[in-house]
Amino acid sequence: MGGNHSHKPPVFDENEEVNFDHFQILRAIGKGSFGKVCIVQKRDTKKMYAMKYMNKQKCIERDEVRNVFRELQIMQGLEHPFLVNLWYSFQDEEDMFMVVDLLLGGDLRYHLQQNVHFTEGDVKLYVCELALALEYLQRYHIIHRDIKPDNILLDEHGHVHIADFNIATVVKGAEKASSMAGTKPYMAPEVFQVYVDGGPGYSYPVDWWSLGVTAYELLRGWRPYEIHSATPIDEILNMFKVERVHYSSTWCKGMVALLKKLLTKDPESRLSSLGDIQSAPYLADMNWDAVLEKALTPGFVPNKGRLNCDPTFELEEMILESKPLHKKKKRLAKNRSKDGSKDSCPLNGHLQQCLETVRKEFIVFNREKLWKQQGQGGQLLDTEGRAGSQAQGKLQDGCNNNILAHACSRGCSS
Repeated sequence: MGGNHSHKPPVFDENEEVNFDHFQILRAIGKGSFGKVCIVQKRDTKKMYAMKYMNKQKCIERDEVRNVFRELQIMQGLEHPFLVNLWYSFQDEEDMFMVVDLLLGGDLRYHLQQNVHFTEGDVKLYVCELALALEYLQRYHIIHRDIKPDNILLDEHGHVHIADFNIATVVKGAEKASSMAGTKPYMAPEVFQVYVDGGPGYSYPVDWWSLGVTAYELLRGWRPYEIHSATPIDEILNMFKVERVHYSSTWCKGMVALLKKLLTKDPESRLSSLGDIQSAPYLADMNWDAVLEKALTPGFVPNKGRLNCDPTFELEEMILESKPLHKKKKRLAKNRSKDGSKDSCPLNGHLQQCLETVRKEFIVFNREKLWKQQGQGGQLLDTEGRAGSQAQGKLQDGCNNNILAHACSRGCSS
């Protein structure tokens, strides 16, 4: 490649779908429940993003295709300053890709593990920012179901962003959710109740309970109830009945009152809307417009001189990963030439069928293109306040993608 051309950004055909070749892989930064994450730079605009990639065959074998599709469908219809927003989704033979906002401040779990001391002022602002995000999700009928420090990322200035929609669900009207979903220590009593006796189901208040647990943990360093992933459900329900939450005597009365209201066991009496939060005496002095505009300076600002994540992810990708991302181009070219030869070894028929279904059902998304088409700063919602994307339509009209993906995933387990 001529050195005199190297500084020029490549020009991609405007009608060409965004794909893997449009990004330069910079480094691996993490792995989620069923995908890995790396920092990428879009070659033409030089903008930096986080790219999550999920191996199709592994997703099929682990029956996780539905979750990937659900996350994509939900995220394609959302855009908010306190969410991790989706920019592009695309696929190739091996992987499904989601390109999202790059947040270099690390997640709150990482900072808790680094023994960061979060002050009441820090947590007060987080609660306000997260309340705005939850209110936004509620407006579009979405229960996140997995609010916890691991899923709250900080940007470089210290503002919070909710990530990970792979177990979120959409409810219509007075409809309730009824499946057991979430991370046990952050799940509200009514979610466990549904599992035990069918219960009446649950709705948006479960996210506000999780917010209460998260706020308590940030302040104290441990959670209000000693619940772990292995704790039996009957034991957890008994804890809720007999144990009292201990609030530190050093916390101001207003913060304690707010946490008590978020950690109210009865969802009907729990703070569970932006209006509820705004009416809390402790937050009477908040300028909510300034919160939304990120005009209030967070007390804790992540270290800018370093990447706020575990450095072993990079080593794993380079050394342990059998199909490293940086060698993808060569690998796919080799596979394509093999497919054309007579002695190539075909995948078993059922798996091949599953992969074909995933390929057909996957929804490609390009927020940049959408903005240009709409000629505005990226409002993705229609006048009715519904998410105005093809994805949300599919999500609400019978979950076609999920059903097909689930049908093909049964029997694909290795």
